[in-house]
Amino acid sequence: MLVFYTAGESHGRGVFAFLDGVPAGLKVNKTVIDRDLSRRQKGHGRGGRMSIEQDRVDVLAGLRGGLTLGSPILLAVWNADHENWKQLMDPWEISKGAELYTPRPGHADLAGAARFRHRDLRNVLERASARETAGRVAAGGLLRSFLAELGIGVNSWVTRIGTVHYDGPFDKGARDASSVFCPDDLATREMERAIDVAASSGDSLGGEFALAVEGMPAGIGSCTQWDQRLDAQLAMHLMSIPAIKAVQIGAGLACGELPGSRVHDPVLPTRPISRPTNNAGGLEGGMTNGMPVVARCTMKPIPTLLSGLPSVDLRNRSPAQASYERSDVCAVPAASVVGEAMAIIAVSSAILAGFAQPSMDALKAAFEEHRRYWECL
Repeated sequence: MLVFYTAGESHGRGVFAFLDGVPAGLKVNKTVIDRDLSRRQKGHGRGGRMSIEQDRVDVLAGLRGGLTLGSPILLAVWNADHENWKQLMDPWEISKGAELYTPRPGHADLAGAARFRHRDLRNVLERASARETAGRVAAGGLLRSFLAELGIGVNSWVTRIGTVHYDGPFDKGARDASSVFCPDDLATREMERAIDVAASSGDSLGGEFALAVEGMPAGIGSCTQWDQRLDAQLAMHLMSIPAIKAVQIGAGLACGELPGSRVHDPVLPTRPISRPTNNAGGLEGGMTNGMPVVARCTMKPIPTLLSGLPSVDLRNRSPAQASYERSDVCAVPAASVVGEAMAIIAVSSAILAGFAQPSMDALKAAFEEHRRYWECL
């Protein structure tokens, strides 16, 4: 069983990821982790924080000589901006000057104040900040090496920003050349313009990204318990990303509009068995069906607006403008990278649950035996 947690505050010393249950003997590619961390920082519409941070992974436990030991893994992504916040974020005695009392609509500020009984919303903001996702991307980057050993790849791309849509095919090179991670030049330029217009008016924009997990044999996940269904696990992991408000698997919403004859994917007598369509998004009954696992995630606009929104001062309940923290105009491209990480973690967890082995050699042997069975079914 894979155990995964993160820790750390936005302006604290760093963001940390804890992984337990990764088999011994996995060769980890640090360059892959750092590349994912770098991608998370990019995208037209990102804020000033990204010019301060140069995210790189630091391994504090669980690896030796580039190989996992089978023991818990602890990763760190240090915050360069912490130097500017030392006195305001000291764990023992803090200086005054960074308190917040006016919650931002759409953020965790007000709900967090109610949950944890904080008066200073800084105590909520620091953990609820999307800076925490650097830890997720570090963990996903490490597990990307795990999936690669099994012949599985995960990619995402931006399909919409504001009202600008892209419904074409995925091309990794074109995506990586795009400032918004959309694999189309025309759509990229239109998305850039939409972001610039929002920025000029002190507003923000959301959008949508798609992701695909390829190379999965059928039968990963389970139908025997509700919480073992891979579609449920995948949706939970993706919905946990800050600002994600909808997750669709396969054809998603269209499945509720079309008759069954146009939704369900016919089964072809090939070897391995195949489908002419993939409306199910590679998942049936909570398990993979041999087709690529495909999902789409919708992200709301960033809730921190330069123009501000009506709020209240919690000290005296007087009307006030929402607090402003340095923020992005659009973070959909960055969210797509976090989406990859969370999909990697969800899929890795399902594989480790189904093929629990203490070493990579033993796990790969079990997984390949399952793949051969599927291909001969």
